[in-house]
Amino acid sequence: MSTSAELHAALVEQLTQDGTLTEPEWRAAAEGVPRELFVGSFFLPVPGSNPTACRPVHRGEPGWLERVYSNETLVTQLDGHIRPEDVTEGTVTGSPSSSSTLPSLVLTMWQQLGAETGHRVLEIGTGTGLSTAYGANRLGDANLTSIEYDPAVGARAAASLKAAGYAPRLIIGDGLLGDPEGGEYDRLIATCSVRHIPQPWLYQVKPGGRILVTLSGWSFAFGLALLTVTGPGEATGRFLPGYVSFMIARPHDRPPRQSLELLPGDERPTRINPEIISTWTGGWVAQLAAPSAERMGAGEQQILSDVATGSQARTMPNPDGGWTVVQRGPLRLWDQVESAVEAWQAANSPHQERFGITVSAAGQRVWLGAEDGPGWDLPI
Repeated sequence: MSTSAELHAALVEQLTQDGTLTEPEWRAAAEGVPRELFVGSFFLPVPGSNPTACRPVHRGEPGWLERVYSNETLVTQLDGHIRPEDVTEGTVTGSPSSSSTLPSLVLTMWQQLGAETGHRVLEIGTGTGLSTAYGANRLGDANLTSIEYDPAVGARAAASLKAAGYAPRLIIGDGLLGDPEGGEYDRLIATCSVRHIPQPWLYQVKPGGRILVTLSGWSFAFGLALLTVTGPGEATGRFLPGYVSFMIARPHDRPPRQSLELLPGDERPTRINPEIISTWTGGWVAQLAAPSAERMGAGEQQILSDVATGSQARTMPNPDGGWTVVQRGPLRLWDQVESAVEAWQAANSPHQERFGITVSAAGQRVWLGAEDGPGWDLPI
């Protein structure tokens, strides 16, 4: 059986060999932070269960240490309050609300952020504290402030950081409001997703500073953006290659939906194959076009339900080929999605690195290709 030191060293070597750790300083941070101090018990999904059931894996039981030092995300909380320690037998269902993100993604994002010695960094979402520890190791405690929304999660992270020998400034509060004491930061990194860039961030990061954050929405599509602040309240940036997703910040999450009743409406043929919005970037484009809609369904049978207005759209295949869409309500959701997808397809359906974002007093706009190309306003 391998020791924790051996498993830790093997994980760092794996991340070096696969190209994750490209900077010696961040390799040193990965070597200096043992993940086992930040991940106690966790949940694992039960294969084949529907809805997804999770079983707890507790500290010290067979296989626990090997999973801790695997390059995978480990869920540490469900539904905002259920911990693995709360489940004494059997399984439980629930939506993941806190986790220890896979180390390769955390370390990649720190390197993408471009944080260097002497930079002051604001981290949004302390979580288990693992990412915070990497940052404190590289930058020093005095240069890192981390904000956690959930008091119980924050308390556990604080204990883990202390046990690991780190003492960055930790705040319990709404990270979307930024540092309650203000301040000027060189960098901001978020380990949650947001529907739009919070205005306080744009005033607390210095002009020339960078913000790294995942944009998301109520249809659960994601895009990782790196922005440069160009002035107070203003920024511009591009979306990065790859596939990154984070839990949405709780203040940006959709309102609760009691049930969904599919109602009759206006029917017409669709101009696009509905399956396209089940793809990574196709779903992203659809979400940009209908930002207050929740997407359900799969394949050729898609359902869009607008949380704010009750508008609906649903698609179905026709027996003789093609597809039909049924729409009702004040918003013609499929019309919006169809036009956006056609604009994206006209540009040869590129991945998200062809998209950019501009933030100004006029609003927040995601665009394709160039700032004067097709674009969509983010909900503010």
